[in-house]
Amino acid sequence: MPLVNRMAAECIGTFWLVFAGCGSAVLAAGVPGVGIGWLGVSFAFGLTVLTMAFAIGHISGCHLNPAVSVGLWAGGRFPASEIAPYTAAQVVGAVLASAVLYAIASGAAGFDLAAGFAANGYGAHSPGGYSLTSGLIAEIVLTFMFLIIILGATDERAPAGLAPVAIGLGLTLIHLVGIPVTNTSVNPARSTGPALFVGGWALSQLWLFWVAPILGGAAAGIAYRWLGGRGKS
Repeated sequence: MPLVNRMAAECIGTFWLVFAGCGSAVLAAGVPGVGIGWLGVSFAFGLTVLTMAFAIGHISGCHLNPAVSVGLWAGGRFPASEIAPYTAAQVVGAVLASAVLYAIASGAAGFDLAAGFAANGYGAHSPGGYSLTSGLIAEIVLTFMFLIIILGATDERAPAGLAPVAIGLGLTLIHLVGIPVTNTSVNPARSTGPALFVGGWALSQLWLFWVAPILGGAAAGIAYRWLGGRGKS
């Protein structure tokens, strides 16, 4: 498949992840009496990956996440030369999704970007008030486990056809754990889109949501190369 087609698929897939995942938090989580809450947001993020894995997995591999691309490279599954193009496509998709979400959300009376716009944060901007150190540890560990799930589920020795289910449910579980700590990133592109619109504190804290997921993803790729032996995607 030509690189341009795969980049377009990554852009569309990441758009869906951010629009539907962050959109569930911005538009549906806090509706009085009928809001979906953190549980619903967690499932929304998992469902975005599950649906896109079936939709574009055969085109681009459905990374939707620079940390996944780096982790797959570290695991011997992805060429280093394509990390930058994939990352660019993912960030563009995330920013476009955030722009569309902003256009919708800003049409409601009382909309306020200061409420967070599903941006990731630590300290005063952590949903549970968790520190920078807590956020750093959580994002590294959660991304590490996400890549272990991805690498294991897509191993040639794993049960065929079930990888999207395992990966989608894995991301759901990650959000159930991580939302109180950082609003859950494990994905630099997902963090960048909302941060560009919130500005200020969100941009100043964005570094963590690039550094920690990349470290966690790379560590998982190295670990799975040892753990899984010769298995390939």
